[in-house]
Amino acid sequence: MRAANAEVVELYWSIGQDIVERQERLGWGSKVIPQLAEDLRREFPDQTGWSSRNLQYMKAMAEAWADEPEFVPQVVAQMPWGHVRTLLDKLSDVEQRDWYARETVANGWSRAVLAFQIQSGLRERLGAAPSNFAATLPPPDSDLAQEMTKDPYVFQHAGLAHGMAERDLEQALIDRIQDTLLELGRGIELAHQKALHAGAASPAEEQPAD
Repeated sequence: MRAANAEVVELYWSIGQDIVERQERLGWGSKVIPQLAEDLRREFPDQTGWSSRNLQYMKAMAEAWADEPEFVPQVVAQMPWGHVRTLLDKLSDVEQRDWYARETVANGWSRAVLAFQIQSGLRERLGAAPSNFAATLPPPDSDLAQEMTKDPYVFQHAGLAHGMAERDLEQALIDRIQDTLLELGRGIELAHQKALHAGAASPAEEQPAD
């Protein structure tokens, strides 16, 4: 289940990066995400992870750790998606967000405990002491590990396998999402080109001379 959870979070990270990249390179506006959500729901009708709000979280995750790509598989992907959303909702400071992420994995906090520790200012109360995080997975009996087994996003992705190898499933999902993103990008570029041509074909009327 931990491996499946990590695959889901890293998949969301990849989608978020695609959205950010295309918004920067193609000038996509905020209205693109609802359209993308609709396209992805049509492609994956049996899943509930493709809402506009969830795509916004994917984009926010990519932006939050844009300068720390290695931090995502090492720490962020070791938490359920709900924990990641809590970090994004409650913390804007990079150092604080990373500290609470490490502590969550190291101590196996549930989502409720994570939210409480942030609200109560645990890091400030401890004086930002070094984290006891080690490159280990949370204990199998921890609250965090138990929440992984109940995460609906993990179950939905795992349920698509039908005998496929995990890597094959991940690649198939990424390929289909990439195709959807590319098609959406082409549609936006085409609409932009048509608007430019329409403007060129209808020049403004000349103002009468004084």
